[in-house]
Parts: sequence; structure tokens; C-alpha cells
Amino acid sequence: MAPKSQLARAWPPLGALGLALSACMATPTPAPTSAPTLEPTATAQPTASPVPVHALPALPADAEAFAIQRRLGRGVNLGNMLEAPNEGDWGQTVQAEYFPKIRAAGFAHVRVPIRWSAHAAADAPYTIEPAFFERIDWVIDQALANDLAIVLNVHHYDEIYAEPTAHDERFVAIWTQIAERYQDRPAEVVFELLNEPHDSLSAARWNRILLKTLTAVRATNPTRGVVLGPIEWNAFTRLKDLDLPADDTHLIATFHYYLPFEFTHQGAEWATGSDAWLGRTWSGTGLDAADVDAHFDAAAQWAEAAQRPLYLGEFGAYSKGDLESRVRWTTYVARAAEARGMAWAYWELAAGFGVYDPAAQAWRAPLLSALIPQPP
Repeated sequence: MAPKSQLARAWPPLGALGLALSACMATPTPAPTSAPTLEPTATAQPTASPVPVHALPALPADAEAFAIQRRLGRGVNLGNMLEAPNEGDWGQTVQAEYFPKIRAAGFAHVRVPIRWSAHAAADAPYTIEPAFFERIDWVIDQALANDLAIVLNVHHYDEIYAEPTAHDERFVAIWTQIAERYQDRPAEVVFELLNEPHDSLSAARWNRILLKTLTAVRATNPTRGVVLGPIEWNAFTRLKDLDLPADDTHLIATFHYYLPFEFTHQGAEWATGSDAWLGRTWSGTGLDAADVDAHFDAAAQWAEAAQRPLYLGEFGAYSKGDLESRVRWTTYVARAAEARGMAWAYWELAAGFGVYDPAAQAWRAPLLSALIPQPP
């Protein structure tokens, strides 16, 4: 994710069915002149407090992919926070209070987008900043203390999208450090190697890099759940191009979904021409529904043939759309995923797509009910 002024991005043709164009490009609050330094101190970071809800069964250390995916269940992205160049640059920071609220609302996991590349040295051995590692330690502690599984990814590594060959060594080194640090964490901590491979990351290049990186991760985490998605921004139509090791039974495939893009991104400040889409509605019937069903059927058919569990890692509709249509779309997509056995994570908690209003310190009830249906 990047502020509009920093985006050097040519969006692919909007009509292609395979596009999973990411709402993780949501325009953030303008960056302050100096980003806050957030240290995991006792003062700044309250101690994690378990939430008083029924505990979900713990995963065995060697849990395989389908068990891990079932444990993920329904989740939410902590977007616009740790994938900013520095946490706080985009107006959002990870707050201790979020974790018990997320669990109490009925979510089972959080997906945490992280810009590791902004906190690792440019030269070998590409050391990750100790203070940043401590911050991620704290985030993991908060999630686990509140009975939430957690998906950690590499997000917005813009350099590897542009020059994969020049950055694959650094990418592997970053993941080697992450894997070594978290090798003793429980199976509820899941790794996602790279968010939305695109641009110069062709299928062949991405398959080569993912295998090299996965080999490095497996040296210290032989049974860790690892999430992997295809090129073209995790497009469902490119799942078929993933070349995953057949003997690795701890891999979860992922895709993202923001179609129709002109509806989900109407008025989005970072999408050129999006003001022309303002007023687009989504009925939940006819072709609107049929398209979602066709797309999710295609993804599910691939997963069945490949014998891989599926994780819908991002979906959401921007706040400039009318709320009733957004609720219809969100409801339909979430139930479509669940009907086909997919785990999911909504984009996102508390920014432009947010299901939670941080100013009011309250859930946006219609969106929350769309995601987590409330009992009558």
C-alpha cells in the first residue's frame, strides 16, 4: 500500500475476470512529517488480556493444511498499519484493544500485512531491525492471548515486484530470519510468503522464488502452515499457474476478490477514473450473483483438483459505495466462500473499508452482521 502520490502503478484492464485488484491500496491518511516510533514497552503496549469467550481447540504442532485452514475460519485484516513505510504513517496503528474486540465479535484470526522490506538492511545479510521484530512479537502475543490465529505476510515489497532477480536473495534472507525467530511459536501462527505477486513477477519467476523461499522456511519450520497465492494480484484465474511441492502437506492456497472492481473501488482516490463509478450499486441477484458464483466455483474446482485448501485472504468494498450495496456484496461473498469450504479474511478492520470505527470505538453493525451473522 502507498499514498496516492507515491503510486507508480498501471492498473490491469478492469474487464479481466481474473483480477483480484487489491483494496490494500486504500488511500491512507496523509503521512505526518515524522512517523512515530512505536516501541513494545510496558507503557505504550498494554499487557495482552485473554478475551472471555469459549476457546477454540489448539492445533497440534504438526497440523496439516486443511486443519490449519479450518482453524483460520473467519478473519479480518489489520490493514493500513504495519504495511505502511512506518507504522502510523497512514493514520493507523495496532492497538491492544483491537484483539479482544475482534475475538469477541466472532472472528477466529487476524491477517497482518507487514512491510518487512522497509525494516531490513539493503545489503547482506539483510538484517531486520531488532525493534521492528519486537513490535511483531508483541502483535503475535496479543493475537494468541486472545485466542486468535494470526497470518503474517510480506506486504508491499515493491522492489521485488519490479526487479525479482535483483531481490530474490534479500527476500529469502528476510524469510529466513522470520522463520528462525518464530520457529517455536504454535501452529496458530501462519506464514504468507508474499502478498499479491504482480508486475515483473511472472508465473515462472514467482514459482522459482517461492520454492527457494519455502525451502529456507522449511529448514526451521518443517510443518508450519504457509499461505501462497498466484500472480496478477492473487487472481483466482491464475491459481492454475501455482507450482506447489506435491509432498508438502502444510500449504494453503490463497486468492483475493474485489469484483466488480468498479463497484468495490468506486471513488477510491488511488484508482484513476474511479469518481466516474460513484453510484454503482450491487443487487445480489441476477448477473451480480451469478458472476460471484462462477468465479468462486472456478477457484473451488481448482482447489479440489489440486487437493489444496483455499483461503480468501482479502475482499471488501470501499466506503464511498452505498452501505446497503456494500452489505449485500460482503454478505454474498462471505457466504459464497464458506459454502465452498474456504476460510476468509475481510479487508479491513479500521480504515477506508473498515468494519470497525476507531473514532467511535464501535463496530459498524451492518458490515459486522454481513461478515458474522448474528443469531436471531
